[in-house]
Amino acid sequence: MTFDRSVKIAPSILSADFADFGREIQAIEAQGADWVHVDVMDGHFVPNLTFGPPAVAAFRKHVKTVMDVHLMIAPVDPYIEAFATAGADIITAHVEAGPHIHRTLQAIRATGKKAGVALNPGTPAEAVKHLLDLTDLVCVMTVNPGFGGQKFIDMTGKVAELRAMIGDRPVHIEIDGGVDPTTAPALVKAGADVLVAGSAVFKGGSVDQPQVYGANMTAIREAIRAAV
Repeated sequence: MTFDRSVKIAPSILSADFADFGREIQAIEAQGADWVHVDVMDGHFVPNLTFGPPAVAAFRKHVKTVMDVHLMIAPVDPYIEAFATAGADIITAHVEAGPHIHRTLQAIRATGKKAGVALNPGTPAEAVKHLLDLTDLVCVMTVNPGFGGQKFIDMTGKVAELRAMIGDRPVHIEIDGGVDPTTAPALVKAGADVLVAGSAVFKGGSVDQPQVYGANMTAIREAIRAAV
């Protein structure tokens, strides 16, 4: 992975057809997805259950771009090696998921993977101030984690704080939750460069109508270009 601040769209496969993940991943990439976002949830840290390392390893066979694995689990550290081995390019852990996030980021980087740190809506930007030199990505949650399709929570002020805090460090700001053509422009203007979108990408499309995925991603990009 090379670093750049161009806007990247990372469709969340949580909104894909669970019976056809391989073709869904191939379809979104063919239609212009920059990254593929995988939401891992444990039913404990967040109120939902999704994917474990074997599923992530199965997805990896189809992902040709960047596999961005977001761990919404606690504890995190015992599972880092398994998700790294499964093929994650980026592994993101939550500040709120344990007492030693600095150690967690060190452990992720020790596997050779990029390290991300996520902030729930109620957690201030200040929480990552002393982590930025160990971090490749800060994920700003714009919904409370657990389920797709939730109402967007405006975090543009937090994004702007992070952008100023990051300075010239090669650290991405990712937005996860409620991203669509309406919400994306202000977030990008504030400093975000990776947009996770689930229903906004997958709505109305299928592996048999993948052009809809492309049109949905184009709508997000065009809204950004018009406003930024």
